[in-house]
Amino acid sequence: MKIALGQINPTVGDFSGNAKKIIEYAQCARSLGAELVIFPEMAACGYPARDMVERPAFVRRSEATMEKIAQATDGISVICGFVTPAQVETGKPVMNSAAFLQGGRIHFVQSKMLLPTYDVFDELRNFAPARSQDILPLHGEKWAITICEDAWNDKSFWRHRLYPVDPVEELVKAGGEVILNISASPFQMGKLKIREEMLTALAQQHKRPVILVNQVGGNDSVVFDGSSLVVAPSGEIICRAKSFAEDLVLCDLSTMKGELHEQEYEREPSVYSALVLGTRDYVHKTGFSKALIGLSGGIDSALVAAVAVDALGAENVMGIGMPSPYSSAESLTDARALARNLGIRFEVVPITGLFDEFRKTLKPMFAGMAEDVTEENIQSRIRGNLLMAMANKFRSLVLTTGNKSEYAVGYATLYGDMAGALAVISDVPKTLVFKLADYVNRKNGRELIPRSTMEKPPSAELRPGQRDTDTLPPYDVLDPILEAYVEDLKTVREIASERGLDEELVLRVVRMIERSEFKRQQAPIGLKITEKAFGVGRRFPIAVKYEV
Repeated sequence: MKIALGQINPTVGDFSGNAKKIIEYAQCARSLGAELVIFPEMAACGYPARDMVERPAFVRRSEATMEKIAQATDGISVICGFVTPAQVETGKPVMNSAAFLQGGRIHFVQSKMLLPTYDVFDELRNFAPARSQDILPLHGEKWAITICEDAWNDKSFWRHRLYPVDPVEELVKAGGEVILNISASPFQMGKLKIREEMLTALAQQHKRPVILVNQVGGNDSVVFDGSSLVVAPSGEIICRAKSFAEDLVLCDLSTMKGELHEQEYEREPSVYSALVLGTRDYVHKTGFSKALIGLSGGIDSALVAAVAVDALGAENVMGIGMPSPYSSAESLTDARALARNLGIRFEVVPITGLFDEFRKTLKPMFAGMAEDVTEENIQSRIRGNLLMAMANKFRSLVLTTGNKSEYAVGYATLYGDMAGALAVISDVPKTLVFKLADYVNRKNGRELIPRSTMEKPPSAELRPGQRDTDTLPPYDVLDPILEAYVEDLKTVREIASERGLDEELVLRVVRMIERSEFKRQQAPIGLKITEKAFGVGRRFPIAVKYEV
């Protein structure tokens, strides 16, 4: 049987738009000779829909949309994800389901059994789990239909399993001959390879073909890389869809031959593609087309501007330089050069006059007190106000430029450089920012991000001669500490011992992380690219005392 993998980019709640796309892909697959086209998890309504699924009207619309798709795709069989009313007494109103459509109607519905509650997932909050799973007879073969997490509990692959039951194993025991997994599996560094290895192991263990159809696109902070594939029982990957792009690929299960499109495994290219896709979809899916960025002449804002241009087009990106009394002439020169290289509009709005007025207004209150971080933060907050004003006037979204290293230790100003709609690189450590900037230049075959920007010592330029290292350890020391503490959950002593670092230094960094939680919980949404981002997948209290 010839099948098609319909790797699409749905928008949460856009039932009409999602249905139109599903129908168009199905018709295209039929014209190419496919007998079956498969779409991702919750493709009809978009994933993750979160608490929207608790609205009865949302569920009714999901079912009606699936009926519409069934009627419009007569002539080709379709498997597609949607939400259905719960049929079990769990107190949860809906189930995460897959429908098999044929001949203009819904013939079969299978719901998800394993509901993840880690990291960005909180499915037990919304969904009832399936109590059982059934085999789908299809074109003379028995299909085992699973949904995302259902395939992530193979005892032969994972050292520690999260669930006592393995839906794939149970379906194979029941006679399943083809293993299908429709999915909304998010991107993070290194995950594509792990996902591929897991599915290959699954195919070899059960001696069955394994099909994955994964969602692509950005929905809020989560980016889905697509990278759908088909694995033969031997473990050979016989069909691949693109990474980070919509795609329709064909595979013949009788000959075990399929189309092999490019997938992105390397770290810098995959992270950059994820940032571009996440930025594009966040801006467009929220109804905007233009972005504003404060260009300081530093590497963070330069990388964000490059991402924005690739995501939205140069004509939709504006850079704003806002020099203060402490900004170097070289920084403004670098910002201008970047804007010229990227082909974006660049405007200069000096803040020295506004800064002087703030100090004048506050002088009676601050009499006899030395200037400190208070005055530094005033500069940042002036810039935040100006950017938000221009965003309102020009109907644009402000893209903030803080990186993960800064967000971790609080080296960012609330209502200042943290003001905006999307924190594009808030999950990108500073050391990776430099590597991504270098990748941008290599990818384009020319110096888009000025070499002087990449080589100058990092500085917020909020006081004379300021350097980041005045407050922080060097980033090549800081970032491994952050990774070990935030992502690997190591203790201070473990980090110091394993990395050969001074324990007092590690403790100082950890205390900065803990004290900055209140800032991070007020930060704009950020794009997730690491195992543990500062966002919905990391839930820590603010009012807490840290003890070693």
